[in-house]
Amino acid sequence: MPHSPSEVAGWQGSGLELKCVDGFSIPNESIQDLTPNPLGPGGGRRGAPARPVAAPRGRRQNWAVDLHTWRAQARTLEVRGHRLAWWRDEDFDSRDAPVLLLIHGFPTSSWDWHRAWPDLAARFRLIALDMLGFGLSEKPRRHAYSIAEQAGFHQALLAELGVDRVHVLAHDYGDSVAQELLARSADGEAAAPSSVCFLNGGLIPGRHHPRPIQRLLAGPLGPLVSRLLNESRFRKSFSRVFGPRTRPSDALLGESWELISEGGGHRIAHRLIRYMAERRAMRDRWVGILGTTPVPLCLIDGLLDPVSGSDTVAAFREAAPAAHVVELPEVGHYPQLEDPQAVTNAHRDWLESLDSRSS
Repeated sequence: MPHSPSEVAGWQGSGLELKCVDGFSIPNESIQDLTPNPLGPGGGRRGAPARPVAAPRGRRQNWAVDLHTWRAQARTLEVRGHRLAWWRDEDFDSRDAPVLLLIHGFPTSSWDWHRAWPDLAARFRLIALDMLGFGLSEKPRRHAYSIAEQAGFHQALLAELGVDRVHVLAHDYGDSVAQELLARSADGEAAAPSSVCFLNGGLIPGRHHPRPIQRLLAGPLGPLVSRLLNESRFRKSFSRVFGPRTRPSDALLGESWELISEGGGHRIAHRLIRYMAERRAMRDRWVGILGTTPVPLCLIDGLLDPVSGSDTVAAFREAAPAAHVVELPEVGHYPQLEDPQAVTNAHRDWLESLDSRSS
C-alpha cells in the first residue's frame, strides 16, 4: 500500500524517523515526534467528533491463526530505531470497513487476540501492534519503558497507514495506553477514537489487585526476580488469573511463554512492570479522562479475575458513569482468550446500540 508524504505530514512534532519494511515503505521522511497534528492526516475540522459507527456484519474470514502463521504474517515498523512487529487483517486494503485497533496487555502480546480475530475481522479492518518489549517486537535490555511511549508508537503506526479514525479494543496494560490516547485527543494532540472498549485491567489505581509476582517485580528485588523467571513459574502464575472453568490449555501456555521469552523478554519484566507506578503518577489524567471524554466507552470485564474483576467494575462505574459495562460472570482476566465469542458479541451489540441511538 503506497503511503504519500502528505499523509505522513499530518503527524508532527522532533526527530522521529519512521521506516516500514515487509511490504510497506515510505520515503525516508523525518517526522518530528509522536504527537499528531490535531487536524489529522490531510487536515479537517479540529476536534470534530467521530460518530460511533456500528461495524457492518460481514463474512467470517478464513484466517489461519496458528502461531506459526502468526509469526509469518508479522510486519515490521521501525520507530526511533526500534523494530516493532504488527499485524493487519488479510483484506485490510480491499474493503471499506471501520478500523479497530487492538492493544494487548502485560506480559503477553498481540497473540492474545488470535481467538477473537476471525469474528472481529468479519466486521472491522484490524490493526495490532506488539509494543516495545513484548512479543515479536524488539526488547532492549536497558530501556526506560513507559505507557506514554507505547501510546506514541501506536500513533506512529496509524500515521504510517494513513488512518486517523479508529475504534479501540484494549486489555490490561493496553487499557492504560488507550487512556493516554484519550487524554491526548482531549488535549488536541490526537484524533479522537470513534469508540474505546476496555477489557480487564488496572483502569483505576488502588482498585485493582496486583499478583504477588507483579509486586516482587516492581520492588527492589525486581531484577533478581526477572532472572529467576522460567516457563514453569509462568505457567502457574498465568493460569491463576483465568476463571476456574476457562483455564488456559497447555498449548496456549506454551505459546504465550514462547512469545514472552522471545529475545530474552522475560529478563526485562522488572522494567516493563514500571507501568504500575506510572499509573499511580498519571492517575488524575488517566482516570479523569474516563469521566470527561465525549468518546463512547465500554468495559467488558471477567468478574472472576483476581486482579481487576468486580472491584474494578465498581470503580469504573464511579469514574465513567456514562459508560456501558458488560459483566462476564464465569470469566477471569483474559476474556478474549477465555470466551472470545462473548467478547465479540458484547462489543458488536454495544456499537450497534450506539448506532441506533445516533440514527
